[in-house]
Amino acid sequence: MTDAGTLTKWIDAYRRAWESNNPEDIAALFTADARYFPAPYGQPWEGREAVVQGWIAAGDEPGTTTFAWEPVAITDEVQVVRATTTYPDKVYSNLWVLRLDADGRCREYTEYWMQQP
Repeated sequence: MTDAGTLTKWIDAYRRAWESNNPEDIAALFTADARYFPAPYGQPWEGREAVVQGWIAAGDEPGTTTFAWEPVAITDEVQVVRATTTYPDKVYSNLWVLRLDADGRCREYTEYWMQQP
């Protein structure tokens, strides 16, 4: 069952992985057959190993962002998060659609983002 605590724990781990870019930290977030859509209509990274490789290839330098988030919806099937990512020179609005499994690992992640004016 996914609840606010499970989602918060996952996002805290996501931020740690974001800051470390450590393959083990990233892999721990996802199921073996995870699908990660870095953009909603693009091709997903499929499988944990592909997620790790895609993440590292697109990764930010640790310590370059701040991040704030809030849940929009939490059900057993899907979790939706609204977030703001702030870089030194730009700010992005994000909407994440997550599907966490019973162990709190993500089996599907879709990211919608846009740069704020």
